[in-house]
Amino acid sequence: MANSGSTWTAKQNKLFENALAMYGKDTGPDRWHNLARAVGGKTVEEVKRHYEVLVEDVRQIETGQVPLPNYKKISTTTAATNKGYNNYMDEEQRLKGLKLQ
Repeated sequence: MANSGSTWTAKQNKLFENALAMYGKDTGPDRWHNLARAVGGKTVEEVKRHYEVLVEDVRQIETGQVPLPNYKKISTTTAATNKGYNNYMDEEQRLKGLKLQ
């Protein structure tokens, strides 16, 4: 077994999020193994724990227990020309697409 530690890299988090979109709750008993394999370097138990933390984070955000950051305003014209722009609503929509429940 690989020494995966308790920290997750940005790449592992992205792989995890992408895998969650592919392997929802309805994907059967191999879901956790598939998620761990997709992330790489993490055990099934680590993936389950990471999922539990994510679900709790989303719950706290949705119930207003986590204050939203003070995002600077950006004009629609500026946003359209800034190809790397990723606003809060885009992030919220992406999280909803992860099939957490």
